[in-house]
Amino acid sequence: MAFRITLGRYVPADSPIHRLDPRTKLVCGLAVMISVFFIRTPPQLTFGWAVALALVFASRLPAGKVLESIRPIVAVLLVLSVFNLLLVSTGDVLCALGPLRVTTDGLWSAVNYSLRLVVAVMAATLILLTTTPTRLTDAFDALLAPLARVGLPGHEIAMVFSLMLRFIPTIADEASAILDAQTARGGALAEGSPVRRVRSVVPVVVALLASSLRHANGLSRALDARCYEGGAARSHWHPLRLHARDGVATLLTCAYVAALLLLG
Repeated sequence: MAFRITLGRYVPADSPIHRLDPRTKLVCGLAVMISVFFIRTPPQLTFGWAVALALVFASRLPAGKVLESIRPIVAVLLVLSVFNLLLVSTGDVLCALGPLRVTTDGLWSAVNYSLRLVVAVMAATLILLTTTPTRLTDAFDALLAPLARVGLPGHEIAMVFSLMLRFIPTIADEASAILDAQTARGGALAEGSPVRRVRSVVPVVVALLASSLRHANGLSRALDARCYEGGAARSHWHPLRLHARDGVATLLTCAYVAALLLLG
């Protein structure tokens, strides 16, 4: 059994989005993700999806990679859309089955809330697929550096984010290996009653926690061996530099947000 997780996995390509400064991608991506919560009308939703698809096309990433990345989130959003469809009772009744009623407002809530969140997920996915973990760490460090002036550990927070992204694929591979080992030993995780299935997951979770602690211990020893000190001033092999294309991307993002608000 294998976990097909692409979160945190960089996909190399020669595209305008790949060439952007990671700080620009983070700021513009965050603006796009926040802007989706202002989508309330069909024109806004259509415009948001058009921009999201244009970004996917501009990234020159395989469509399968993007779909594979957002598929788990889309499954959760589909379940939430069913709840919105059945629980929102305002508006005109479209159909009724006993106490359950489907109304116009419920249908729009199910469609709008799910599709607009997919736009935000696609924006976050493009950032992760087009930026290496090292560049993301440098961007987080640069953007959170002002926190050090108020006594907050900006560098350490950035490092935690980068390590989290770095170890998601590693932990997924460990979980896959543990599941394969349990299956080879006769541990049928997908058979039996629900109670038995839950109990069969306990050994997997325990082994995964032990593996995670082993990775954390190895990482701490590696940092100690390299005399790592949080907050110490250090240089970068590839320092971040803003270019004209970053200014263009920022202006386009501002224009997108302004157009989205005007459509509302």
